[in-house]
Amino acid sequence: MSPLIRYSGEFSPDVIARASGSWLETVDGRRLLDFTSGQICATIGHNHPRIAEAIRRSLDTAIHLNSRFLSPPVLELAERLAGLLPPGLDHSMFVSTGGEANEGAVRIAKLVTGGFEVVALTRSWHGMTAGSQALTFSAGRRGHGPTVPGVFTVPAPYSYRCPIRHCADTCDMTCLEVGFELYDEQTTGARAAVIAEPVLSSGGVVVPPPGYLARLAELARERGMLFILDEAQTGFGRLGAMFGMDLAGVVPDLVTLSKTFGGGLPIGAVTTTAAIEEAAYERGLMYFTSHQSDPLPAAAALAVIDLVVADDLAARAAKAGERLGGRLRELGERHEAIGEVRGLGLLWGVELVEDRESREPAAELGDALTDACLSCGLSLNITKGRAAGSTACLRIAPPLTVSDDEIDTAAEIIDDALTGLGR
Repeated sequence: MSPLIRYSGEFSPDVIARASGSWLETVDGRRLLDFTSGQICATIGHNHPRIAEAIRRSLDTAIHLNSRFLSPPVLELAERLAGLLPPGLDHSMFVSTGGEANEGAVRIAKLVTGGFEVVALTRSWHGMTAGSQALTFSAGRRGHGPTVPGVFTVPAPYSYRCPIRHCADTCDMTCLEVGFELYDEQTTGARAAVIAEPVLSSGGVVVPPPGYLARLAELARERGMLFILDEAQTGFGRLGAMFGMDLAGVVPDLVTLSKTFGGGLPIGAVTTTAAIEEAAYERGLMYFTSHQSDPLPAAAALAVIDLVVADDLAARAAKAGERLGGRLRELGERHEAIGEVRGLGLLWGVELVEDRESREPAAELGDALTDACLSCGLSLNITKGRAAGSTACLRIAPPLTVSDDEIDTAAEIIDDALTGLGR
């Protein structure tokens, strides 16, 4: 037994010695195809030479500074980010993780609005720090005591298992309207923000219907609330566009970034408008962490942006996603245990069921399938909802640099594993 605290169940039996591109290599020389991009952070593949180069430059200049000091990589990153995001989103703060970024965004929203209530979606994942954990409803809520007060939920647009028993596989957004009607009956009037993900990744890769995010932003602003879009898992090309907001046609008041941002290094960001930044500053914003505005991760993030733009990885993800989605749907035609395949770009979910008529989640199959795939050289992630309407869903998110052959190999391994399990 290792002398480590187990923070999410048991560790994988495989110990990784090195990683490159879409592949991991264990200490005993076994190669694993990584279709989770690490923690969905290796956007451009593992150990990309440009990231290594950025790290080496920082070793010769500056790795870490007092958070009050700025460096050229941080200043350049703020400028580059403003140039990528919609006009108006041009003031950034750089932290270490997505949870920290969401904490900062909510802190700003509360300060600017004077309220404290935040509305999140069920099946969401916004982080594990105290405030962001309070906004996370896909896992991790039980046994840790009370969460931050003032958090409300509206039902996720999960049409395969409609949370209000209304839709049949096509969401008409009634859940959204009903959710806000319920919130309106419960609010104290101290409204601050609404937070959402473009795709609810950890909640089972739930893809909202067209117009959903725009309506969500409208409902927020009608109530004087700021709209926060958490693009930690969807930004920088993952969905086949630079950001999920580009596909949704919506501009939030604040956007949070991490995971896909650092090429494997820890960095997160909160980006907002000049007016919101000024209001937060005037009201005495205090959000000061140990590795805020560090130059090394900022240099890595600049390298990620350079590669995503220069190699048009968003377009590549869209094209590769068509191939991946097609292969997964083919598996759905052959295996009754696959209830639904859904996704965008290179973020896909394969929902596993005991049978298609009852749609009972096949949680045990999910565990057996991920183990079988790992033994055959494919690393996958299974998400399991623990609340009502739970799920067993494979979450598939390879690097944006994944090749056609690697996609085909992964599909063949899943196919063989399901066949071997008699499903």
